[in-house]
Amino acid sequence: MRRSITIAIALTAKTFLHHRHLLAKGNPLSHGIRAFSVGSNYRERLRSELHSIKLHDAVDLFYHMADSRPLPSIIDFSRLLTAIAKMKQHDLVIYLFTQLENLKIPHDLYSFSILIDCLCRCSKLSVALSFLGKMMKLGYSPSVVTLGSLVNGFCQVNRIHDAISLIDQMVEWDYEPNAVIYNTIIASLCENRCLNAAIDFLHHMENVGVRPDVVSYNSLITGLFSAGVWGLSARLLSDMMKKGIKPDVFTFSAVIDAFVKEGRILEAKEVYKEMIRRSVDPNIVTYNSLINGLCMNNRLDEAKSAFRLMVWRGCSPNLVTYNTLINGFCKCMRVDDGMRIFFMMVRDGLVGDRVTYNTLFQGYCQVGRFNAADEILCRMVSCGVRPDIFTFNILLDCLCVERALVLLEDMEKSEMVIGIITYNIIIKGMCKAGMVEDAWCLFCSLGLKGVRPDVVTYMTMIVGFFRKGMRREANGLYIRMIMDGFIMPIEWRYKRGH
Repeated sequence: MRRSITIAIALTAKTFLHHRHLLAKGNPLSHGIRAFSVGSNYRERLRSELHSIKLHDAVDLFYHMADSRPLPSIIDFSRLLTAIAKMKQHDLVIYLFTQLENLKIPHDLYSFSILIDCLCRCSKLSVALSFLGKMMKLGYSPSVVTLGSLVNGFCQVNRIHDAISLIDQMVEWDYEPNAVIYNTIIASLCENRCLNAAIDFLHHMENVGVRPDVVSYNSLITGLFSAGVWGLSARLLSDMMKKGIKPDVFTFSAVIDAFVKEGRILEAKEVYKEMIRRSVDPNIVTYNSLINGLCMNNRLDEAKSAFRLMVWRGCSPNLVTYNTLINGFCKCMRVDDGMRIFFMMVRDGLVGDRVTYNTLFQGYCQVGRFNAADEILCRMVSCGVRPDIFTFNILLDCLCVERALVLLEDMEKSEMVIGIITYNIIIKGMCKAGMVEDAWCLFCSLGLKGVRPDVVTYMTMIVGFFRKGMRREANGLYIRMIMDGFIMPIEWRYKRGH
C-alpha cells in the first residue's frame, strides 16, 4: 500500500479496525437502531461537509457509510470518493473502491469514470483499460471525460502515439474530443521536447474545429522558451493575443522564468509590470522565478525588495522562496543575511528542509566560521532533519585530510550510498596535501567500490601528478581519460596553458 493510503488509514486506525470484518464479510450486528442512526447521519454530512472535508474525516465517513444498513447507493459513495480524488489521493480512492467491491456495491457510469481516472493518474493504465472493458460489457458507454482520462493515462506512461490513436478512434465513434484532451497531447509532446509535433498538433486542433485556449499556448510557450527557441515563442505569444486569448498568470510566469534564466532581468521586470497593468495577479511561481533570477545575478537587495513586494501583495512565501534567498546570500558570502532570512522563515511557521540547512552549513564553512557551521548542523539534527550525502560532502571538504579519511571510512561502513563527488573531494584534498601516491591508490580502488571516475576525478589526479613532477604518470592518465571518452574541460586547458 502506498504512503498516502497508509497515512489515511493510520489516521483512522480505530475506525478501520472496527470495520475491517464488515468490509470482508458483513456484520450481522450492524443492523438495527445503531446502524439506522449512522445511516441517517451520513446523508447530512454528504450534503453539508463535502466542500471542505478533511482527509481524515472523509475516510472516517467512508467507513461509517460502509457500516450503515441499508447500504448507501453507489451515487452517495461516488460523491465522497470524488471529494477524496480532488485531494489528489488517487491511490486511496482506488483502494476504497476495492472495499466497495467487497461490499458487493455495483458500479455505475460515474463511479467507473472516477476509478478509471484515478488509475490513469497513478499510471495503472492496463488496469484502467480492463475496467473500461468491464464497463462496456455491462452496457455503459464511456463519456468524453472517461476517454480523456485514458488519453492522459497513455501520456503519463509516454505512449503518446497510442493517445493520439485513441483520439482518432473517438472521432470514428462520433465523440467530439474537447480542448482539454487536445491540451493533454500538446503538454505531453512539449514535456518530451517534441516541439514541432506539438505545434503541428495545435494546427490540427484548429483544423478540426477545436479552438485552442490559453492552456494550449502556455504549454507551447513554456516548452519553446525552455528549449531556447525565443523567436517562435514570441510569435506564438503574439498570435495568441491576436486571437483574443488573454495571457494568464501561467503565461506571464513562463516568460518571466525564461528571461531570468537568460539573465535578462530588465525584460523580466517589464513583463511583471505588464502583468500588473493587465490586472493579472502574480502567484508564488511568478515571484519565485523573479527572486531566483535576481539572486542568480547577485542582485540580492532587489531580491529582498521583490520578497517584500510579494508579501505586501498578499502572496505568502513558501519554502522555495526562502531557500532561494538563503542560497543567494550564502553564495555571495553574506551568510548572516541568509541566517536572518532563516529566522524570518521560522517566525512565519515554516520548517527548514535539508536544502535549507545544507545551504547555511556550507555558507558558514566557506567563510571559515566553523563554530557557527557546527551550530547549524546541531540545529539540523535536533529539528529532525537527517543529514544526507550533500551534508557529509560539505563537511569532508572542510576537514583536514586525516579527519576526512576517518569520516569517509565511517560513511563506507554505513548504508550510505557514496558517489564519485565524495571521492573527488577526498582525492582533491589528498593531492593538495601532497599525498599524491595515496590519492592514486584511492583512484585505482574506485572500480572495486562500484564507482566510475568522471572527468573531474581524472583532471584532479592529472594536476596532482604534474604538481608532484610525475609527468609520465600524468600523460599516461590523460591518454586513459581520452580513451574512456572524456574531454578536457576548457577551463582546465586554460590552466595548463593549452
